[in-house]
Amino acid sequence: MSDSDPKKPELEIHSDEDWKSRVKAEDARLDAERNATASDAKPPTEKSSPAESSPAREESPAYDAAQLPPAEFATLMSMFSTQAMVALGVIPSPVDGKASQHLPLAKHFIDLLGVLDEKTKGNLSELESSMLGQSLHELRMAYVELSRQGGR
Repeated sequence: MSDSDPKKPELEIHSDEDWKSRVKAEDARLDAERNATASDAKPPTEKSSPAESSPAREESPAYDAAQLPPAEFATLMSMFSTQAMVALGVIPSPVDGKASQHLPLAKHFIDLLGVLDEKTKGNLSELESSMLGQSLHELRMAYVELSRQGGR
């Protein structure tokens, strides 16, 4: 194209400035509908089907956000280690309070810790690396010992 081409018309950009107010109005309408529906809800003894209840629509969560652990590597490692210990039968299940062995599940959680160890090499602090290495060693030794004893 050359500079002598007639000037092309510029595209007009239409900005929708009131989208936030429309979203707020829609949210308010949905909240009002939920509140009206909640007053007509079933008695607490009746269970609603999964299609009727949605976790995203719950008014109050089933947990206290202030009690959540910090989002750190140590927390992630601790979660996998705890699950492995439960599956090894070293600590009781939080569900039923009973200790039982599920060695394939324990191996899975130990392997996940191994993946974390491998994928984070060189990126952890000395303390994190030491904690992960120690945890992996202890869990692997417990797994081998329980496997030799004929655990499930």
